[in-house]
Amino acid sequence: MSEPIDVPIADDVIRLGQFLKLANLIDSGAEAKTVIAEGLVRVNDEVELRRGRQLQTGDIVTLAGHKARVSAG
Repeated sequence: MSEPIDVPIADDVIRLGQFLKLANLIDSGAEAKTVIAEGLVRVNDEVELRRGRQLQTGDIVTLAGHKARVSAG
């Protein structure tokens, strides 16, 4: 698996569904809902089923072998 790419966010926190789109890991909010509900998304190496999960700087999101790290904007 590759090293995570850093994805800067404007605020202190971001919701998981929004971050997946921002990091270009998915194309739409509907797709976010699906991949999260199916247990395909991991946050800090733990399966996350909540689309509204608040992510903070340093959190690493993994989907389909791609990793993205939340970084300060």
